[in-house]
Amino acid sequence: MTASPHFVESDTTSMSDTNKDLEKGDNLGNQDIGTDDTAIRPTHQTNLAHLDAEKAENDSSQGVNANDWDGPNDPDNPYNWPMWRRIYQSIVPGFFGFAVTFGTSVYTPALPDIMKEFNVSRTAALTGLTVYVLGLAFGPVLSAPLSETHGRRIVYLTSIPLFMLFILGAGFSQSFASLVICRFFAGLLGAPTLAVGGGTGADIWPPHNRAAITSIFLAAPFLGPSLGPIIGGFAAQYKGWRWTQWSILFITLPIFITALPNKESYKPVILRRRAASHSTPLTRPPTASSQAAAVKRALMIGLFRPVHMLFTEPVVFFLSLYTAFAFGVLFCFFAAFPYVFQRAPYSFSTSQSGLAFVAIGTGVLVASVSGVLFDHFFYQKQHALAVAAGKSNTAPEHRLHGMKWGAFGIPVGLFWFAWTAESGVHWAVPIVAAVPFAWGNLSLFTSAALYMVDVYGAQNGASSLAANGIFRYTLGAVFPLFTVQMYEAMGIGWATSLLGFVSLAMLPIPFVFFRYGPRIRARSKYPVFMK
Repeated sequence: MTASPHFVESDTTSMSDTNKDLEKGDNLGNQDIGTDDTAIRPTHQTNLAHLDAEKAENDSSQGVNANDWDGPNDPDNPYNWPMWRRIYQSIVPGFFGFAVTFGTSVYTPALPDIMKEFNVSRTAALTGLTVYVLGLAFGPVLSAPLSETHGRRIVYLTSIPLFMLFILGAGFSQSFASLVICRFFAGLLGAPTLAVGGGTGADIWPPHNRAAITSIFLAAPFLGPSLGPIIGGFAAQYKGWRWTQWSILFITLPIFITALPNKESYKPVILRRRAASHSTPLTRPPTASSQAAAVKRALMIGLFRPVHMLFTEPVVFFLSLYTAFAFGVLFCFFAAFPYVFQRAPYSFSTSQSGLAFVAIGTGVLVASVSGVLFDHFFYQKQHALAVAAGKSNTAPEHRLHGMKWGAFGIPVGLFWFAWTAESGVHWAVPIVAAVPFAWGNLSLFTSAALYMVDVYGAQNGASSLAANGIFRYTLGAVFPLFTVQMYEAMGIGWATSLLGFVSLAMLPIPFVFFRYGPRIRARSKYPVFMK
């Protein structure tokens, strides 16, 4: 799918911190999921907060506080928006995530037509999928400087029209080179909506309510790749490969129109606009030079900090490795399902093999529900105990319960699929095997995203998710290129079992972090949550 997890400041942030946010990239990863990071905030900021409180009092005496919220009931604070608006603002990013990631897999049923029309090999034809997914990996770097100075809303309203323009170009392509180039830029320009989607949710929902919202929000980028082959199969079989691209437009355009009433939810931008409308000076109004520095810093952090964290932080590396592998296997299925089900004994048509992905979508929906249940029965219980003990949050390791269970779903699904498909049993049996795999896949990613942000806080957590996204989408882009060759050389049973054995080797990862997480966190080179 391509998803994209980036989340935000607490509404208790001081005025000086708020204005510093104008120089920070809050949306630097693929899934910007935030947390209440008071546990990792340096204690020396207490005096600064006291001074800022005095400044805020002076501003409020003039009629409006433009440097922070006017208390917990400030109507401009997105936490205080009416429930219907908060739900609407949360749904729109999810719809965009669905539309953009739908564009990955809807392409795959059209491979035979593309091979024939442009006279290219199957591997070459798959590059139209690969470059799109690579665009999703690196596109969020573009959103950092844009959202840095102008907020979340403008990312949606500028990137999506450009995304649709390149999808239109892909559909009209008269050469294979044109198709590949247009697909790459479509992925690159669609990805920023994934990057800021999680940040929008963080703007609107308090930290202790975010797990349920995150579980639902992350389902959309996983549902997109799941449903793409279904619609793409019918479009390719009955209308031709170009209609696989038109279908992306038919889905995206209504979503874009629905998003037009969307309000800005990013706190620094809201405060800056409020200051302008009331002619109230900010404590440190941004200058042209400071904005340019902020953009440069956002670009540097958006790319280099995630890479640094990926190779120096065990939490980031191992969780990213695990979720990236599971994501890559999902993209393997885009090539494996047609290979398995369009051959004897199943002999499915293009549209019928696309319908097999209903099982993937079912597993994603089950994972959304189970994510809410894991949060309710495990994390919230521990959070309540921590609050009763006078702590602000419970240990991040309690986010890993979903991953601990989901880790078993992946090998179960893979081995189930491997040997039932190899034996040629009734088609329903290997298809149903995709349900536990998809459930485990999304359960892994949801827990990993929440855990990393709880560990590193809002800004560094966003960078950890950026690292995760680059790793995930890179493997998602590469895996389909060798899937068919692997299945031809090893056979259905052993090729899929190889993936199952790798997933078994990675299965202990969440259990190790659950048991030894505090020790691992203590050795981090970055500020982390400590009990």
